[in-house]
Amino acid sequence: MTTFNWHQEAHSQWNQKVSFWNQKSENMWKNGSRKGVIPLVQQHVKKDGTVIDIGCGDGYGTRLLAQAGYKALGVDLSTEMVEKAKELHEHVATFKAADVMDLPFDDDLADAVVVINVLEWTEQPLVALNEIKRVVKSGGHACVGILGPTAQPRTNSYRRLYGENVICNTMTPWEFQQLASENGWEIIDGEGVYKKGVNQETLVTLSSELKQSLSFLWLFILKKM
Repeated sequence: MTTFNWHQEAHSQWNQKVSFWNQKSENMWKNGSRKGVIPLVQQHVKKDGTVIDIGCGDGYGTRLLAQAGYKALGVDLSTEMVEKAKELHEHVATFKAADVMDLPFDDDLADAVVVINVLEWTEQPLVALNEIKRVVKSGGHACVGILGPTAQPRTNSYRRLYGENVICNTMTPWEFQQLASENGWEIIDGEGVYKKGVNQETLVTLSSELKQSLSFLWLFILKKM
């Protein structure tokens, strides 16, 4: 009987997705679901600060952080992703293979971290969140993106209903918000990313919980208490 190892399976699957991810990452950061990340970070994190991009993929977001004036370091579980990031962006940022569950950094190193669509792919989100908190300075920030209920990538967790092993959990934005607030973080800002069919005029009349329920992605800004 083979024992399922989430870490090894995640490493293997993301290594296989390098070309797929690289083909869409630039557009995603410039025009798609991640275009609001850098502006949101800039509202809360001063330039010249050290920012770790956790789950950096092919490094395009890390590059944008560096170009925005931060000391940017990208890390990813996938060694193939890291090699692609180095190939494309090492002239402006630093990249390293690392697991969010066990980051190879000293305590209180970073002024901020950017963690977009990473915690949904961890077996134990609280362990990852506490590890993120460890490397952030007191009073530092985290920009965390959590897939909303309307996000297509959530289908990666569907096969669990058949008892199959998957590497995507089902954490919602509301659950993450609660988890963070109970474990040493203050929620200080946030915004939703929506599909084209969502009426923006209607959104402004809704509560935060209802806005999250319609979201493709919810971006949080956290402050370490």
